[in-house]
Amino acid sequence: MARHVAAIEENPNRAILILLLAQSVLIFLDVSAKWLSVAGLPTGEIMFARYGMHVALLLLFVLPLRGWNLFATGNWRLEVARGLCLLGSTAGNFLSMRYLPLTVTGALLFTSPLMVCALSGPLLGEHVGWRRWLAIGAGFIGILVIIRPGTEAFHPAALLSLMAAFFAALFSIVTRKLAGVDGAMTQQIYAGGIALLVVTPFAFTDWTWPSQPISWVAFFTLGTAGVLGHMLISVAHRFATPATLAPFNYLQLIYLALASWVVFSQPPDNWFFLGASIIIASGLYIWLRERALNKRAVSVTTIVD
Repeated sequence: MARHVAAIEENPNRAILILLLAQSVLIFLDVSAKWLSVAGLPTGEIMFARYGMHVALLLLFVLPLRGWNLFATGNWRLEVARGLCLLGSTAGNFLSMRYLPLTVTGALLFTSPLMVCALSGPLLGEHVGWRRWLAIGAGFIGILVIIRPGTEAFHPAALLSLMAAFFAALFSIVTRKLAGVDGAMTQQIYAGGIALLVVTPFAFTDWTWPSQPISWVAFFTLGTAGVLGHMLISVAHRFATPATLAPFNYLQLIYLALASWVVFSQPPDNWFFLGASIIIASGLYIWLRERALNKRAVSVTTIVD
């Protein structure tokens, strides 16, 4: 089967705009998942709704246009790995938001840019200097400020959020490796399909139908927002590296804080503001440092040429 895959292009501004659009869509995914958790639906069922709608929409609207080329992949191992990473991130995030406010789960999940930087060496072959390692360490101090281990405020579910962040970092790195190999739609059908296959056996052990109209809206919004948001993320990674895009993920914390306050009456506390500020400052420093290194490398190349 022939595959038509757009090549990787370096266009950071376009990538950032696409990422911001993806964030505005994905906030509906987080709010819907939290709403269904508060309504008492089991986490396995919520994940089934998330990926079931994801796959159904792709098969309904994309398969007739693309045909079996939709499943043609240049690297099925990476596609499987990416799907499992997305599943691990979703599971950790959905489980933790059952017990924690969106502000906390969001702040911990957005430590993934720090993890992307830390993993870029062994997985992408990029050099990470001591300054960025210090920034990574500072970011994890921000984590400690938010979760406050050893105090009454600490909840073990925070560890699930950190697990979600780790898998999100791996997901971002694998997505970059697949850019230029498989198209966004192919990546989406594999990610959603693999996650759906894994979660389905656990979805019907304690099935509970939504009891309110708004819960039904959230039930169907899960997959719709998920497939659209992650499709946009796949496209964004075609125009920029994970390290370039990672700092802009922090802007979604603003959406999460507002949603937590307005929808769930859980406003952020002072510890959140302090810890999140440390995490964001660390991520922005890493971004600025990498920009400086990239400019230096381009200058050296220009002189040599």
